Amino acid sequence: MNKARLSTLCYIENDDKYLMLHRIIKANDINHNKWIGVGGHFEDRESPDDCLLREVREETGYTLTDYKFRGIVTFIYGSGEKEMVEYMHLFTATGFKGEPIPCDEGVLEWVPKDKLLDLELWEGDKIFLRLLSERDDFFSLKLVYDESDELIEALLDGKAI
Repeated sequence: MNKARLSTLCYIENDDKYLMLHRIIKANDINHNKWIGVGGHFEDRESPDDCLLREVREETGYTLTDYKFRGIVTFIYGSGEKEMVEYMHLFTATGFKGEPIPCDEGVLEWVPKDKLLDLELWEGDKIFLRLLSERDDFFSLKLVYDESDELIEALLDGKAI
């Protein structure tokens, strides 16, 4: 197994819309053609908050002024020597300032929350987007994907869903 990776993901909210990133620029991208929130991997000595604030600023130009840590999502991809584990720190934000900038990873677009499921999303993302709309409490979600990127297991707070 490879060393676990740490990351953040944030759904920035404004007028009942989320700022979504359509990952269409990098060809060799596990998220290519997918719509995701804003975020990325930790740099040395960063806390989840440090990573979140840096990634949002780098990808959007915005500085978050009000955000909330909503959950931990544990991703397990593949198996054996190719297995990868990622611990994603999931946030939502309702306050931000600054001017938008172009993103070098894709196109940023404000998408109405009721249209999110019409987008090309990972199956697991659909689960945590639903949880973000239905719950206010912190949650732990484990998502296991096989080698062909199919979701094969999902556990919410330790229980299969």
